[in-house]
Amino acid sequence: MRRILRTAVVVAAVLGGSIPAGPAVAADTPFDVLVFSKTAGFRHDAIPAGVQAIRDLGAANDFSVTATEDAGAFTASNLAGYEAVVFLNTTGDVLNTTQQGAFESYIRAGGGFTGVHAASDTEYDWPFYGELVGAYFASHPAIQQAAVKVENRGHAATAALPQTWTRTDEWYNFRTNPRATARVLATLDESSYSGGGMGADHPHIWCKTYQGGRSFYTGGGHTAASYTDPAFRGHLLGGIRYAAGRAKADCRPESGYTSLYNGSTSGWSQAGPGSFGNADATLTSTGGLGLLWYSAKQFSSYSLKFDWRMAGDDNSGVFVGFPPSSDPWSAVDNGYEIQIDATDTPDRTTGSVYGFKGPDAAARDAALNPPGEWNAYEILVEGERLQVFLNGTKINDFTNTDPARGLAGHVGIQNHGDGDEVSFRNIRIKEQAATGTVQAESYSAQSGVAPFTKEGAHNGQTLGHIDPGDWAAYNGLPLNGATTFRARVVSGGPGGTIQVRTGSPTGPVLGSVAVPNTGSWTTFADVSTSLSNAPAGTADVYLTFTGTGSGLFDVDDFTFARSSGSGPVVGLAGKCLDVRGGASADGTQVQLYTCNTSAAQNWTRDGSTLRALGKCLDVAGAATADGAKIQLYTCNGSGAQNWAPQANGTLRNPSSGKCLDLNGGNSADSTPAHLWTCHNGASQKWTLP
Repeated sequence: MRRILRTAVVVAAVLGGSIPAGPAVAADTPFDVLVFSKTAGFRHDAIPAGVQAIRDLGAANDFSVTATEDAGAFTASNLAGYEAVVFLNTTGDVLNTTQQGAFESYIRAGGGFTGVHAASDTEYDWPFYGELVGAYFASHPAIQQAAVKVENRGHAATAALPQTWTRTDEWYNFRTNPRATARVLATLDESSYSGGGMGADHPHIWCKTYQGGRSFYTGGGHTAASYTDPAFRGHLLGGIRYAAGRAKADCRPESGYTSLYNGSTSGWSQAGPGSFGNADATLTSTGGLGLLWYSAKQFSSYSLKFDWRMAGDDNSGVFVGFPPSSDPWSAVDNGYEIQIDATDTPDRTTGSVYGFKGPDAAARDAALNPPGEWNAYEILVEGERLQVFLNGTKINDFTNTDPARGLAGHVGIQNHGDGDEVSFRNIRIKEQAATGTVQAESYSAQSGVAPFTKEGAHNGQTLGHIDPGDWAAYNGLPLNGATTFRARVVSGGPGGTIQVRTGSPTGPVLGSVAVPNTGSWTTFADVSTSLSNAPAGTADVYLTFTGTGSGLFDVDDFTFARSSGSGPVVGLAGKCLDVRGGASADGTQVQLYTCNTSAAQNWTRDGSTLRALGKCLDVAGAATADGAKIQLYTCNGSGAQNWAPQANGTLRNPSSGKCLDLNGGNSADSTPAHLWTCHNGASQKWTLP
């Protein structure tokens, strides 16, 4: 395979000039593509046109193309010469068992797959392929015009497309919806044509990571005319570039987000000079230094996602955690900026928490698309912890310890100054379910404590005069299965411990957190802890206080939250909790495996459950014996699927009182996970997303 750098090109030139030219982008390192078009069922007349289109794209973009219908090309040695394999309108069973094994190994080694149209009408009895392609074909109506709704315009395959892409093709219905395991890039508007069979959510284009490799699928490409259409060619090029690892993207599954901007600036306000142009559902900065901030609402714990693009050597950033203000410097002085500027100093470069913590440079560089191309950010805020994901890869993990700043507040995007042109698309947010913040002095009943007026306290008062054995009650708080307790505290005294209980001052302890001497009685700090067995509804909550001496600390306010973070669960030897074979069938073994960013290792914390591939981490048969199998299973709300993170890093199943563990304490790939008596050993330590 070639490893020669080439000079810059302009992507719009590849599209035949029919789509407006964007900024010039850095060229890809040359790569090699295998196009496979063998058919064992219906044969599409458009296959020769498709092969020629990909050859044309390769010639214009410096990647080589080998086209074949010989399944003998699927050997380990031959596949190793290609960065991507395109299944172009394949149908039926096209590979034998040995060839399938070679292709599986190729994907697991980091290879790329692009499926075009009837690639989903292929290899129905090969589970690996079914998971790789994302969904199997079910049926189709007659060829006709339809509207494609592009919901992600940050991926290389869809960035140049309009929000509504109207074209003529053969529109597939699929047997299953791939949204749970893939990032859907575009859907079909079934009201725009006849014969749709999937309803309001009809995926048409998607991408995913799978067992170490990358997969892209487009439902278009039945007609020969598709392959002479510049827009479809550009779309296909982007999918191939993603599969080959040349265009980076966040292809993690996504659901539950609320749009803050997708063309309308309702709820946004401009602070300071300069502005943002608003065209084609894209905000583009001009002049400054200013800030376009979402003034309609403040946020505390959330996942903020958006796409951004630099025109060249430009500067911008995204601010979080600042109070309402018409002065952009308020965000600088009171919040935190996640920087966009790849050429600045390490603590002020793309992915940095500006001036406080630089990104993991190697991870950032491997995930970053160059100027002229779109990138995807996720900013995940959980209490005072801030994580930054670039194109699906975590590149920064920062915890705020500055009592004068916080991560709760407004969010905004910066227009940095003349000549700094940065664009933003599809700004959306997913808030963590929480009870909201409770002022600690607003108790329902108490013993020994009292409100204390204090400068710097939220609402002007703290819960003070706290001695060992005191308590405060708060009736009817909606805990909603909370997994985290956070409190803002202050102490110039000995400090102590807050215990969170329900029902009474001697009720069950959901969690406890140490409160240190914060430096003075005017220096506030945040403390937090994980909770176990929080009820799903409302409860009477009691904060009880322990320690030695008197005047332990004051409590300003506190919050309960359910975590909704997504990502890997990392355990022994830095390896990941993995669903064996990426299968989603009930009963699939959960195991330890080398981390590879696949959907089989992407776990979402939803209340007290951990979810992957649309199902839950489960104790087989709700067993309580040591060695019970840990599996993937349809989510059912049972105790076998409840998991409580502990302060010591273990993950306990409250129903059994036992912990998630590895068979024999082994760190080898494919070691099964099982249930075992909690012992605080390395095989039971897990880092959650």
